[in-house]
Amino acid sequence: MARLSARGLWLVALAALSACTAPAQPRPVTPPAPAPPAGPVKAESPPVPAPERTAPTRPAHLWPFTRWQEVDYVSVDDLAKHYGLKTAWARLGLERTLSDAHGVRFTFETRRRDCYFDGVRVFLGTPVEFHLGELWVSKLDVIKTIDPIFRPEDHRALLPAAPPKLIVIDAGHGGADPGKQNLRLKLNEKDLTLDVVLRLKKLLEMRGYAVQLTRSDDTKLAPDQRTDLERRANTANVAGADLFLSVHFNAVEARDAARVSGSETYVLTPQYQLSSTDNNGDSLTKTSFPGNRQDAANVVLGYHLHHSLLAGLKTSDRGFKRGRLRVLCFPTCPAALIEAAYLSNDTEAARLGTAEFRQQIAEAIANGVQAYSTTLAGLRPAPTPAK
Repeated sequence: MARLSARGLWLVALAALSACTAPAQPRPVTPPAPAPPAGPVKAESPPVPAPERTAPTRPAHLWPFTRWQEVDYVSVDDLAKHYGLKTAWARLGLERTLSDAHGVRFTFETRRRDCYFDGVRVFLGTPVEFHLGELWVSKLDVIKTIDPIFRPEDHRALLPAAPPKLIVIDAGHGGADPGKQNLRLKLNEKDLTLDVVLRLKKLLEMRGYAVQLTRSDDTKLAPDQRTDLERRANTANVAGADLFLSVHFNAVEARDAARVSGSETYVLTPQYQLSSTDNNGDSLTKTSFPGNRQDAANVVLGYHLHHSLLAGLKTSDRGFKRGRLRVLCFPTCPAALIEAAYLSNDTEAARLGTAEFRQQIAEAIANGVQAYSTTLAGLRPAPTPAK
């Protein structure tokens, strides 16, 4: 069998990339192709850049690790030692907590892909393991998720040099694409996302940010979904944005609608990791996309957004998650996708039908952006006053 060229391998890999913004299994798509802008895009969108060969992975700290089942693991005890935290078994051999004077900071549980940091549910790429009397977390999860959240100052070299100034906000769906729906309450995702984004724009501008929208009315950016999603991501690239946010609402099948509610926040899955809805990996697992150059910033941004959503909305914590979603793969600035609530849940959808709740969503997102900006500002020394 003839070998594929490097371009051929890329085309095969990209064919598996999901064109959906919802956390579903990937659907086959074709590679991005340049297309004329539509809707609010004012400049010619260049072709989407090809994936990077390798994303930056060098940790600020050389973690001691043990290789087991072809995965490098860091012990939870070594995490605690490095961070100066006290460890305790909440359930012997099953659940371990790491605490300081402020209380429990981390909770890890055997065979779970989610952990808790300061009470916020954070998804990892690999399940936590119990081995040799200890709990172990994959080294890649430590480098790409746990350490940037807990010690962003150790990743200063990989974070933006300054807080964001220009933010591009994407109201998911639009035009002929209604997105998720609650037919009983006559609610369409496309209308709700636009309403929230217009509110969010005002709030961010009041805080001094410049804001550009991918759409400001009920339009779709392209007839087919692939090109539509590419143009949303490209809007941020063409504008030279410092931040890209895509706002959505979720839904599940009818049999689960009554029991599933809450908020989720997504950022791009790091290279070599599994996405939060993926248990096996695929042809894209080893691929690095342009968005992976912002892995450290993405995790800091995503955590602050998710923390703010939970605090502001009092919704169920569906988790801070990872996904190789097209609108997250190709922005060259830090990017996040927010699933603020579930339209399939009648109780939550009824809240979404009120202007008050949509304003609360916009305020929660704005507060998350501000928390992210404050974190970045705190990592740089204050300028020396002129004499």
